[in-house]
Amino acid sequence: MWCCVLLISVVWAVVWFFRDRQTLSNFKDKYIFITGCDTGFGNMLAKKLDKKGFQVLAGCLTQKGADSLERTSSPNLRTILLDVTSSKSICKAVEWVKAEVGRKGLFGLVNNAGIGSSIGPTEWMTVEDYRKVMAVNTFGMIEVSLAFLPLLKQAHGRVVNMSSVLGRLSANGGGYCISKYTVEAFSDSLRRDMYHFGVKVSIVEPGFFKTAMTDLGSIEASLRQHWDRMSLEAQRSYGDQFFHSYLKVQKFIMNIICDSDLSKVTNCMEHALQAKHPRSRYSAGWDAKFLWLPVSYLPAFLVDIFLSMILPKPAQRVR
Repeated sequence: MWCCVLLISVVWAVVWFFRDRQTLSNFKDKYIFITGCDTGFGNMLAKKLDKKGFQVLAGCLTQKGADSLERTSSPNLRTILLDVTSSKSICKAVEWVKAEVGRKGLFGLVNNAGIGSSIGPTEWMTVEDYRKVMAVNTFGMIEVSLAFLPLLKQAHGRVVNMSSVLGRLSANGGGYCISKYTVEAFSDSLRRDMYHFGVKVSIVEPGFFKTAMTDLGSIEASLRQHWDRMSLEAQRSYGDQFFHSYLKVQKFIMNIICDSDLSKVTNCMEHALQAKHPRSRYSAGWDAKFLWLPVSYLPAFLVDIFLSMILPKPAQRVR
């Protein structure tokens, strides 16, 4: 019995291994539109795909970001200014892409644009903190995806959505974790609906990487702003040392766990775009694979204990 199970497992693993490594033969006629290309993952991915011969169409939030990307890429790469929180900006980008791709349609859409702040204990937040993050990470991603679906169906293309390990494990308050949970849910439903039209949908779930989003200075300034605007009563319930202890945890994560090799994430994005059989989910980074992802499968009470051991305790806690 066990021998049969082992044999089936080995055969399955071998078949999956070779199937996973089958790639498309020609990239030159395939158009890829990427959001959030000013810096970070989107910027690196745009350059890598450009070198491989893809027809890269890059959405940048600022003219400075667009100019910088064009200077460091081939003439084939084109840019457009895109604010994913603006319906007018998205419509303009769709019309531009439609003119660029013609009858070929859009082979790849990479929803990479995102912001990280604000994070911190839930009580420190206001509803506007949630709206600000979700306007980009959730509704921006959804509106862009819906707007480009006709062009993706035309090319039997792919959608690659940037999520996070925090889309599986809500480790802190603020809109970021919630926004990434919605990326997971939207991508799952989109993948199942678009399967019938030959459109594949993949989710990339990075761990912690050194980008503008994980800049310690920005995180500390945001936490300080949240702390200072709380009532004195709320501050007393946490205690004077809580802020500094919470900041130490963030410093530990960013200095020790954070990975500087962004290619671990862009490699996953590339595979989702050029593989014949892209995966539904990609985990990027050692912490994602060996820490956060395994922890996310544990029973909730064990995850609660795990996180309580990491995060500081309020001064007026009752347990």
